[in-house]
Amino acid sequence: MDILLTLWLGKPAWMWIAFLAMVLALLVFDLGVLNRKNQEIGAVQSLKLSAFYIAAGLLFGLWVWHMLGATAGMQYYTGFLIEKSLSLDNVFVISLIFTYFAVPRAYQHRVLFWGILGVIVLRAIMIGLGATLVAQYYWTLYLFGGFLILTGLKMLFMPEGDTNLADNLILRFLKRHLRVTDKLHAQQFFVRLPVSEGSTQTVWWATPLFLALCMVELVDLVFAVDSVPAIFAITTDPFIVYTSNIFAILGLRALYFALAAVIHRFHYLKYALALVLVFIGSKIFLGDFVFDGKVPATLSLAVTFGLLSAGVLFSLWKTRNTPMAVR
Repeated sequence: MDILLTLWLGKPAWMWIAFLAMVLALLVFDLGVLNRKNQEIGAVQSLKLSAFYIAAGLLFGLWVWHMLGATAGMQYYTGFLIEKSLSLDNVFVISLIFTYFAVPRAYQHRVLFWGILGVIVLRAIMIGLGATLVAQYYWTLYLFGGFLILTGLKMLFMPEGDTNLADNLILRFLKRHLRVTDKLHAQQFFVRLPVSEGSTQTVWWATPLFLALCMVELVDLVFAVDSVPAIFAITTDPFIVYTSNIFAILGLRALYFALAAVIHRFHYLKYALALVLVFIGSKIFLGDFVFDGKVPATLSLAVTFGLLSAGVLFSLWKTRNTPMAVR
């Protein structure tokens, strides 16, 4: 059919439909088959599920390589690696959120599942806006590059600040403008309860689980400010940008349950990520002023993979005697 061959953001509509169908199938399989019941997800199951999502992302990259060529394939894998690595910081912050709201592990997968659905929509909006800006005003890539360099340098040299959720402006705003229950009500985001003690009139109340969901979405929005410019610095193809982002994020829920107790073992990875962000930001300027065009995709993938691998190995070696965090 002609409609399937219609170009949408530079790619035939059937490619976008195939990608979205695959994502939908993975989400239905995750929620409808693997997690039909509220139960704590064990470490072994989490590792298997995380490996499954990583394999799905890598296989999709092979399909991209086959359909769009080696350069597009390497760009996809570079973006996938960067987004997957940045998601480790998400794991740490999400762990703090669940601890703050005292969310049992049996209910955490529900928050993360709906959080990922929100991420799919938010990333689509951000990437769509980014693609439009870059298409209309190429110089915005230099802003992305400068921002990534500054972000990387900040990660390298500035000390980490304490994360105090009680002082978060968004959380305080939600608590002021919503009726929020004092405790969880199983896995419900909203419940109908009396408007006040002794009243027969019932109204909708938000639960702490809903506040946790809002904070998870906020965390992704904050991290997307780094990851979206990073992938645009690699390629301006919206299809590569979006698919690499989403396939990396799809496994975040499984990754969280697999790594939440040992995330401290990856402390030094942030320095490798900082160097990656500086390199990716510099790529824009190197491509235009040194390489007389784009930096070769093979070089980008090799440097990114090398830095991240070194960060992981060094972190595991330095923290080899550190006990597992208590959950």
